[in-house]
Amino acid sequence: MIKLIVGLGNPGKDYQTHRHNAGFWFVDSLATKFDVQFTAKSKFLGESSSITLGNKLTHLLKPKTFMNNSGGSIKSLANYYNIKSDEILVAHDELDLPIGTVKLKMSGGHGGHNGLRDTIKALDTNNFYRLRIGIGHPGTKDDVVDFVLSSPGISELKHIESSMNNAIEVVDSLANGDFEDAMLRLHTE
Repeated sequence: MIKLIVGLGNPGKDYQTHRHNAGFWFVDSLATKFDVQFTAKSKFLGESSSITLGNKLTHLLKPKTFMNNSGGSIKSLANYYNIKSDEILVAHDELDLPIGTVKLKMSGGHGGHNGLRDTIKALDTNNFYRLRIGIGHPGTKDDVVDFVLSSPGISELKHIESSMNNAIEVVDSLANGDFEDAMLRLHTE
């Protein structure tokens, strides 16, 4: 059962359109769908809101500590509401998936993603769900930083938004603890 959905990204206008903010885009889309607003919460080092999924309260979080320091924000909210790591879904950009692909995963490594690395360190476990939002790969490792810190083209963005909309359709299953159903529905889209 998912009680916290976190979107990873970098705060501020300078970053809002960057591929690295795909996690923020996802939780913003959820907030829009459920007609809720984010509120800055200094005790959580971020902006939070909540929605009702499957008759259960689910918290939304956008850490405002920058990508590389996301873990402290996640830990703060999780501790405050007594949320276990396996009740957390972290939405993030994924270089290793083609644009327009979204995959669910439980646990695993950070794959070089600094937001995941810091989350694993702060929670002292890798036992949380991930929503991996495919942004494609620039082709060479040397180009990765510039790639994730730049905006996708209009066509790319449409594919990313479409994949996120597919993911939004399975969050009810996740909230109810039916990870297998959510994976099946999402991965066969």
